[in-house]
Amino acid sequence: RQEDTLLDVARRHSLGYEEITKSNPGVDPWMPGAGTTVTLPKQRILPAAPREGIVVNLPEHRLYYFAPAANGEAPVVHTYPVAIGKMDWNTPLGVTRITQKVKNPTWTPPKSVPDNPLGHRAMRLGIPGGAYLIHGTNRPAGIGMQATAGCMRLYPEDIERLFDLVPVDTRVNIVNQPFKLGWLDGQLYVEVHPGLQEDAVEPPQLTDLTRLIVEATRERMVLVDWTRVQRAFAEARGMPVLVSAGLAMMAKGE
Repeated sequence: RQEDTLLDVARRHSLGYEEITKSNPGVDPWMPGAGTTVTLPKQRILPAAPREGIVVNLPEHRLYYFAPAANGEAPVVHTYPVAIGKMDWNTPLGVTRITQKVKNPTWTPPKSVPDNPLGHRAMRLGIPGGAYLIHGTNRPAGIGMQATAGCMRLYPEDIERLFDLVPVDTRVNIVNQPFKLGWLDGQLYVEVHPGLQEDAVEPPQLTDLTRLIVEATRERMVLVDWTRVQRAFAEARGMPVLVSAGLAMMAKGE
């Protein structure tokens, strides 16, 4: 619609600011215009972490919840965009747990912040040395960016869904993975995200991605199109890119 911004489209599809803008280069985020074709980056590679509880990959500003599966049921992952900590208030890495869940958390605001920035749901993390939360927000435009003082914010509708799904004592693993690799039907894909603000002095390098690809193809022999790898690294659009030029075979000839 003519009145839609890219942020409106992103929120309707549970996408964040950087996801929608990087997947639509050249599209004005504030006035895309009626009839504009917009790419929705809904396919993604899972982070390289145990598929248990919550995993937050900071460079992609995205949270994954691996719900427990009953016997015989297919596992399901729920995923939502998040705003994360910026610069000196960066969100800490590591493994922790949900220690408390609060509906309508209390907030004593200064006059300059009349609305509750925690939204209607909050889950406290057991990270020592600070009050870190996964919570809602009264500023949804910041979702999908480095925009907080260390907490992780979700759209109001997303935090309500997650709040109802996640029990207290759920494992939370916060990782920094600008490069993700995955296999689909014998083909290798890579997903590249820009580094975090706090990593600007030593940003992720092409050699780091190359090392991961070499390791991933050690047991699966496949031709790699290194031109595609270099392009994926340079563009860092945050979407899976096919980088293999043939079906993988097991190293033992299986």
